[in-house]
Amino acid sequence: MHGDEHALFGAALAFLAAAVISVPIAKRLGFSPVVGYLLVGIAIGPVGFNVADPGVVSTVAELGVVMLLFLVGLELKPSNLLSMGHFIFGLGTAQLMLTSLAFALLAYFGLGFGVAAAVISGLALSISGTAIALQLLGERGDLASPYGQRTFSILLFQDIAVVPLLALVPLLAPGGEAEVTRDPKATLLAAAIAVAAIAVIVVSGRYLLNPLFRVLARSGAREAMTAAALLVVMGAAGLMEAAGLSAALGAFLAGLLLSESTFRHELEANVDAFRGLLLAVFFMSIGMSLNINVVLGHIPSLLVGTLAVAVVKSVIVYLVFRADNIAPQDSMRAAVALLSAGEFAFVLFPLGLDNGILKAEQADLLIALAALTMILGPLLFAALSRLLPRFARPVAEPPADDFADADGSVLVIGFGRFGQIVSQCLLAQDVSVTIIDKDVEMIQSAGRFGVHIYYGDGTRLDVLRAAGAETMEVICVCVDNKEDANRIVEIVRASIPNARLFVRSFDRVHSMELLRLGVDFELRETLESALSFGARTLEALGVTQTAAAARIADVRVRDRARLERQLEEGIFAGAEVFSGHKVEPEPLTQPEKPARPLNPEAQDILSHETEFSG
Repeated sequence: MHGDEHALFGAALAFLAAAVISVPIAKRLGFSPVVGYLLVGIAIGPVGFNVADPGVVSTVAELGVVMLLFLVGLELKPSNLLSMGHFIFGLGTAQLMLTSLAFALLAYFGLGFGVAAAVISGLALSISGTAIALQLLGERGDLASPYGQRTFSILLFQDIAVVPLLALVPLLAPGGEAEVTRDPKATLLAAAIAVAAIAVIVVSGRYLLNPLFRVLARSGAREAMTAAALLVVMGAAGLMEAAGLSAALGAFLAGLLLSESTFRHELEANVDAFRGLLLAVFFMSIGMSLNINVVLGHIPSLLVGTLAVAVVKSVIVYLVFRADNIAPQDSMRAAVALLSAGEFAFVLFPLGLDNGILKAEQADLLIALAALTMILGPLLFAALSRLLPRFARPVAEPPADDFADADGSVLVIGFGRFGQIVSQCLLAQDVSVTIIDKDVEMIQSAGRFGVHIYYGDGTRLDVLRAAGAETMEVICVCVDNKEDANRIVEIVRASIPNARLFVRSFDRVHSMELLRLGVDFELRETLESALSFGARTLEALGVTQTAAAARIADVRVRDRARLERQLEEGIFAGAEVFSGHKVEPEPLTQPEKPARPLNPEAQDILSHETEFSG
């Protein structure tokens, strides 16, 4: 290999090794992988092993952010995005304006910055790290939660705001106003190009991409589908960037337009692997870009500045979320998730320096400050995730409803998907039903469809008695939690022994537990649907409806007989037990043909099993 090839190969090995090492260590310590990536980036950066130029790495790694926004767009739908307009432009505007104003005032009065420098500093620090925030929320599975949706809306607004903010920099530069005044056509042309770029993405996503993917799918070449997915992401991002807009915003629009495509899951699978690796490199590049010399030379001021940014930004975001009726704990999580400065800071501060708005020392300090907030944010989020459950006050359970007007002959406990179908059958026959559930959102949702559900915890005897359990002809336990179902059965059997109990079962083992508890009837939640599915499949294969029904009835009878035998002799009743080997319950019908391996790995497994059976 030549020298350049050696350097490239060594850098690739260093990044891969850093990713492999940092994630397990960060997880072991209870931190987000983002923290590990940032810290290991410092180690392989200019102050450490110096494996590559941070600027070059950052340029490549920004593709991770682009792919992340594409995948976020795929998860949304245009209709969902429109419903988030209040959050995007309401919360987004409030957060950006309030935070920018606070930081600009601090820079002007506290640090002695000029007006232009203070405005640039305030805007850059008020924008949050999209990749960091989405990664943190995604790890907790909170993106779909109310506070997660609002957090994403703010991040999306910030990405949209990048365009006018970049245009603002020349205006704030010395003599910038005169330059813009002299050439208003340039401003109009830039706006026209931006609109045209968006139109090209919208039209392509609407009319061209689905036919393209359909042709590629027919070819059967998976590598072509992967290449097409990357082409869509890179093409949309490149087009928007060429038009002076945010590359990430272009990728988001492309994902949004493909969110209802039949190829959405294929695209997601193809892009996701690249996204994860490039995001890891992106976070490492942030650690690499930290100028340790500047940090060491200004430790006191940077520590105070980082703390001030953290406090001001978190407090403002917390208040904005609380004003939108988000719970205190979720508002705190959102505040810390949005604490980190964004990738935009590493663009805006050098741009301010080039336009004469910032001095070199100011730009270096602000870049170091932004990098420190990116390290501090994930650390605080991890600490907050640990501390909040410990200090959370137990939520007082609301009192059960007044059951004075409840007069049902059947009590249905649990109004999930299973309970809803059971209730529909009873109500259709004009059977008087009393339904209780402890999910407030479920109760409100059912009320919109004209079904009255009482709030109450079915695992409490006083609630059951208040609901009239002692006078009911049948009690249907339809909850989707095994422990809750067993507890209800135990309570009813102990205190209302004459009640007839019909219980939803989770699986075969749970059915055995319920039968031992003395229920009158139990049914596995998937049994009948699977039998119906099997019957229709037999019919599709040419079996007559009568023959299919007879076969399913036979399977049902033998399944019940096997369950009763297992109830007496144990779950492995009738199975041959080999010492030291895992034993599976025997099938209802032995296959007529032996298993045939489809690959070498399967051949090894079957050969291994044949040795024991012989």
